[in-house]
Amino acid sequence: MTFNELNLIEPILNALKTEGYTNPTPIQQKAIPYILQKRDLLGCAQTGTGKTAAFAIPILQLLHALPQDRNKRTIKSLILTPTRELALQIGESFAAYGRNTGLKHTVIFGGVSQHPQTEALKRGVDILVATPGRLLDLMAQKFIDLSHLQIFVLDEADRMLDMGFVHDVRKVLNVIPEKRQSLFFSATMAPEIMKLADNILVEPAKVEVTPVSSTAHTIKQAVYYVKKADKKNLLIHLLKGDEIDRALVFTRTKHGADRVVKDMAKAGVQAEAIHGNKSQNARVRALDNFKASRTRVLVATDIAARGIDVDDLNHVINYELPNEPETYVHRIGRTGRAGASGTALSFCDAEETSYLVSIQKLIAKNVPVIDNHPYPMTAKDFAEAASTMKEQKKKGGNGGRSRWGNKPAGSSAGGSQGRSTGGGNFSSQNRSTNGGGGQRSGGNRSNGNRNRTSHSN
Repeated sequence: MTFNELNLIEPILNALKTEGYTNPTPIQQKAIPYILQKRDLLGCAQTGTGKTAAFAIPILQLLHALPQDRNKRTIKSLILTPTRELALQIGESFAAYGRNTGLKHTVIFGGVSQHPQTEALKRGVDILVATPGRLLDLMAQKFIDLSHLQIFVLDEADRMLDMGFVHDVRKVLNVIPEKRQSLFFSATMAPEIMKLADNILVEPAKVEVTPVSSTAHTIKQAVYYVKKADKKNLLIHLLKGDEIDRALVFTRTKHGADRVVKDMAKAGVQAEAIHGNKSQNARVRALDNFKASRTRVLVATDIAARGIDVDDLNHVINYELPNEPETYVHRIGRTGRAGASGTALSFCDAEETSYLVSIQKLIAKNVPVIDNHPYPMTAKDFAEAASTMKEQKKKGGNGGRSRWGNKPAGSSAGGSQGRSTGGGNFSSQNRSTNGGGGQRSGGNRSNGNRNRTSHSN
């Protein structure tokens, strides 16, 4: 299928052609016709599936068909999204796809001066992209009038709930017109997500693609077992080669991200961090530098990275494994987009083996082990880590106990591997760690084919 088959108007088709987009993704193929029919929509789609274009394109077409008074613009569509970065990315998408429509949009978010935002609102906009806090703040100051709203989009609903924005969302719902078209997108459909959707949508069409438990087949995954203290050395070792031109590196904490940047700077590697403690200007500058390849390594925490869309990103590195397996899927989804190939490398220390087991159970596959590197874990290393965790547990901490009984992957406690070679180092030789479980059931979810050139999210 091509975009020409979706009954899109010429101004939008020309804009898509300018962007180099020809084939819609599965979520776009399914969602765009429903939205053009002015139906409410419930969409389950993870990052990297082209979700933003799936709602931005039909919104632009529907609003373009309305009578336009350029001297008195009113907000006709509101897109509510959890993070500044994602808001900016959505704004870029509306600018790209709507360049020939004459429609105006603006993006508002906190952490920066409100003056440029309020000035744009005074001039009038048709489409508003906003984060919840700044939206409610400017509404309270009477800068925003949503009484003419026709299309409401709640994007990344699961992350909204994770970040504690559910009450803010409900405040917005209380003031927008009841008669409207509503679009609801989430990467997961937990019960609390469905409850929120039921309060927003009326007889919605439902589309589901690429469930969060799946990883793109174009992404090559691998794991390195390495002591926590050696992770920085391993990262520097990998970056010494020519294979990795740019890498998005994930840590669990803001402090950890800053520490990695300092370690990279000492090794002569250009790196910047992006997380919640950075100013908005610093975050935007870091992302722009990374996109332009002025910075080789971008170190990010999970929430700050939501919405990052970088063309031709070949490597994602999990410097620290996430403690939620779904987060792993989101992280590595930053590469291997639009059908391109990508590589996701993970560093796993002894305390993180339980996280790896959970990840492999979720994605229903084993992640191959690479141990031909200078800093491999040994059986002795695992035993020492297990002893430390045991002592921590006695003192009242959980110690990060592994689901493998604090024994190393590849040991008899791990199941099928049951051997080690080379003086305690674990040989992969096309082996993979144990822990692959059954495929999660996610209802009638369709994986879809990544048959596209468009890769906005």
